[in-house]
Amino acid sequence: MTEADCFRSLDVDPSGVPFAELTPARLRTERTSIKWTRFPEDVLPLFVAEMDFALAPEIREALISRVSASDTGYLDGPGPLAPAFAGYARDAWGWEVPTEHVFLATDVATGVVESLRVEGALRRRAADAGGAAPSGRIVVPTPVYPGFFEMLEELPYEIVEVPLVAGSGSGSLPGSGSAATAPAGAAASPELRLDLAAIEQAFAAGADAFLLCNPHNPHGLVHSADELAELARLAAAHDVFVVSDEIHAPLTHAGETFTPFAPLAAAAGALSVTTTSASKGWNLAGAKCSVIVAADARAAAALELLPPEAVTRSSILGLHAGIAAFTQGRAWLARTIAQVEANQTLLSDLVAAQLPGVRVAPSRAGYLAWLDFRDAGLGDDPYQRILDDARVALNNGAFFGAGGAGHVRLNLACAPDTIREAIARIAAIIDAPEAQA
Repeated sequence: MTEADCFRSLDVDPSGVPFAELTPARLRTERTSIKWTRFPEDVLPLFVAEMDFALAPEIREALISRVSASDTGYLDGPGPLAPAFAGYARDAWGWEVPTEHVFLATDVATGVVESLRVEGALRRRAADAGGAAPSGRIVVPTPVYPGFFEMLEELPYEIVEVPLVAGSGSGSLPGSGSAATAPAGAAASPELRLDLAAIEQAFAAGADAFLLCNPHNPHGLVHSADELAELARLAAAHDVFVVSDEIHAPLTHAGETFTPFAPLAAAAGALSVTTTSASKGWNLAGAKCSVIVAADARAAAALELLPPEAVTRSSILGLHAGIAAFTQGRAWLARTIAQVEANQTLLSDLVAAQLPGVRVAPSRAGYLAWLDFRDAGLGDDPYQRILDDARVALNNGAFFGAGGAGHVRLNLACAPDTIREAIARIAAIIDAPEAQA
């Protein structure tokens, strides 16, 4: 039995804190983030991607150390975060990252936006037009993290949505080397994949950029190496700049193989950068520090166009928290993944027993569950019914782009009893007479 399994078998979180001390009622009195302040006290919050788990002790000590030293000034570059990330990428994924290819940004959303601004600047230079960059076209696979659409509101892009398509089913994924299956218990939604044929058509019709979510949020989809290699080939052939958001990569489940996009892009000759951080894997969203990693020397030269503010707006506390995560927080991460996998199994069993008509997407990474409520009898807007009548706050699938309506996203990074309570509340409104009308 591994250390992760030992922790999962106990009634404690990955830091060893008893789940009895991590109840929603108690957390509301201790935490001030959006998760605990957006909705009234009678609403169970399982929406935003924040963990209920206690912070890794190694990270907590790193933050205390920096505050004790009054080390809270401005940054001038990634510094020691670059080799810390490079070491983690090498050990976890076999990705050799030159430290000079690592740039700093406030968070992954900022990294995406600033990287795409670089793409616009490159287009402007190529056109020798001067002034504002001409509008571009960006291809986005959907349903996808709704923050992508909010980010793109800042930029002059026409968004081309390419929905995911049903793929290989619930068995092993092509090229993944994994034998994992869809969750037992609840009926599983079809496993979705990138629609490479439709992406190729969108590229051929004229595209400037592609926004990849790797692993894919909200499904927990782990793209196979073969799929990503073909995407890289298409991007190179059509001169499409690829930004790969890999923020959920450290949370890839046991037995699954995560493939970074950058090495494949470099091999294919595609211009690409990766945006990522320790913020999802180690629950550091508010620490505000991320990296943008160039796929090759050409991409690194392009990233020299980043504005100085991309660095100075980053948090020195977040930088040191990230260093601690990548170098000392790996055991905590393994325990977190084990708990999320246990919670995923629990969710599937509860849905099968209590939520007739609901399907759960097979997830292979991250701590977010994607549920299909279209046949559950809650109408066209199950998110609102669940919020209003069950008093459970999830994420509305309608905001995730084409293919998301009728779905909700649920956060699994919490105590098992929190999941039990959420499903019991939802089951009560599905069983209500008006839900069957």
